[in-house]
Amino acid sequence: MTSMTKYDILQKYYGYYSFREGQEVLIDQILQGKDVLGIMPTGAGKSVCYQVPALLLPGITLVISPLISLMKDQVQSLNQAGVHAAYINSSLSENQIAKALTLAGQGQYKIIYVAPERLETERFLHFAQSVDISMVAVDEAHCISQWGQDFRPSYLNIVQFVRRLPKRPILSAFTATATGEVKDDIICVLGLDNPETLVTGFDRQNLFFSVEHAKSRTRYLQHYVADHDKESGIIYCATRKNVEKVYETLLKEGIAVTKYHAGLTNEERRQNQDDFIYDRKSVIVATNAFGMGIDKSNVRYVLHYNMPQSMENYYQEAGRAGRDGEPSDCVLLYSAQDIMINRFLLENKEVNPNFTEEEYRTIRERDEKRLQTMNFYCNTKECLRTYILRYFGEESRGACGKCGNCQKHYVEKDMTSEARQVIQCLDDLDERYGINVVVGTLLGGKSAKLREYRVERYPSYGTLHKFREQEIKDLIGQMMQEGYLRQTQDKYALLQTTGKAQDIMDGICTVTVKMEPRSSRIIEEDDRIKGTGKRRSDILNTRGLEFFDILRGLRMSIAREESLPPYLVFSDKTLVDMCVRLPMNREEMMEVNGMGAFKYEKYGGRFLECIREHTGGIREKFYFGELSEVLGKGKKR
Repeated sequence: MTSMTKYDILQKYYGYYSFREGQEVLIDQILQGKDVLGIMPTGAGKSVCYQVPALLLPGITLVISPLISLMKDQVQSLNQAGVHAAYINSSLSENQIAKALTLAGQGQYKIIYVAPERLETERFLHFAQSVDISMVAVDEAHCISQWGQDFRPSYLNIVQFVRRLPKRPILSAFTATATGEVKDDIICVLGLDNPETLVTGFDRQNLFFSVEHAKSRTRYLQHYVADHDKESGIIYCATRKNVEKVYETLLKEGIAVTKYHAGLTNEERRQNQDDFIYDRKSVIVATNAFGMGIDKSNVRYVLHYNMPQSMENYYQEAGRAGRDGEPSDCVLLYSAQDIMINRFLLENKEVNPNFTEEEYRTIRERDEKRLQTMNFYCNTKECLRTYILRYFGEESRGACGKCGNCQKHYVEKDMTSEARQVIQCLDDLDERYGINVVVGTLLGGKSAKLREYRVERYPSYGTLHKFREQEIKDLIGQMMQEGYLRQTQDKYALLQTTGKAQDIMDGICTVTVKMEPRSSRIIEEDDRIKGTGKRRSDILNTRGLEFFDILRGLRMSIAREESLPPYLVFSDKTLVDMCVRLPMNREEMMEVNGMGAFKYEKYGGRFLECIREHTGGIREKFYFGELSEVLGKGKKR
């Protein structure tokens, strides 16, 4: 393969003529023998950054991956493209591992995926010391940082493993989400040598972000899934109980749904995951135990039934939508109760026994700060994309105009007087209660709990009775974001004032809140979200959509024959491009987006035959608009 160029590799095995942003920079640095760190959002093509040079370097590339499903998916995808690759993990028997290592030693594989735990075994170390290891690529590199959201002690094995090799290989590290602190930790702990560090930007413009304060989250889900019945989606829940609840609800609605959580057996999880990946079930309801390394390209929506614990977790999970670059929805259904659920989960999560008391306390404080940031995201009225990008240290270019908040009409209202009432109420209550009691007191509520606390005796009782509950919560949320109020970092989450609150009472500052006009439609049980608007398939007319379904049927037949996920045959994007271009020969088919030489030899003929059969060799206009607008200039990523 040494006579091939990086462009030859890209075209032959991936079906593209040009690299995405950042890919070529990292590939060139690796080929020059330099260490690299790539921080690139999900769907940006991180794997290409180490797979392409792996095929050009003289020896073997080891890819360290945290999950068996990730390795299996990547290796299957490479083999489908015509690249010989293997994985070594606990899913294989010792005989299978021995055979794979023997074949690798004979030059059968250029790329080997391996679990970090496997690096400690004498058999694997002996193999690595006896062959030429050109590069060690660390996927999900944030797992090596104890300050990250997904620290895995097994990742520390990588450092010792590299030191025991006869010669130091090139080190490359990749992750989708990393704050500045985690980035520095990756470089330091992995021992990257003056690496080329590239942050391509966290913006995923094809994703539509929305936070919905629905009256009934369950009803909202029912409507949303029904409205997107032909699309593939993931629904995340914080607990197994909620997974089961949502799963049963959708099952009763006749939805092709499956589930995934740690309470299922290994076989049940494997079967359910395969049902989703192979398109036997269109929807999967899961805890955050599902998804890392799942490269299913046609996930059109990710719904969060509960608020995640951090922006890192949310962006990683939401980012599993639209990996093919097509418009996709990321909708978070918010309830204030989610804060309590997440605090309970954080307090009971497994702790590394090697942490000192001070380290544990620091990590717990950071967990709480992340949770608070996530809560602010769910309640902000500013552009959601701007909020996300700013969190990851990236400057935005102003409101995006296409997230849920940007599509709502807000009016700014001076609520300084009302803010004083909130502060007075907290003083009346001796700052001993959470948000719900404070809001109930200000509204003049008559619930059993409020009567038990005898809040009607306080001067602040009912002073904001003319406002809606959500309006008062919006005000409190704004005061928290601006640092006038805070919540205690315990399971009670008591609402308290800070030193800055006195500035409001003294008239030194004002509090302005964005609010929806009273005439605005409030989301009720039967409301439905419209989402992103156009999918790529929306460019097709009625006959085009019918032909798209025919091509999908052929893809499904091939996938079943070869026991493959359909998206590994061709992505939806490739099928739509076939509908638009209607290629009639090999040369024209090779212009289709994602059509590599290997895949053409394997499947191209059957798709050409299908196109000719259903068109009679006559090109029809299966799309709307001008062809140049639909196809763009040339075959690009």
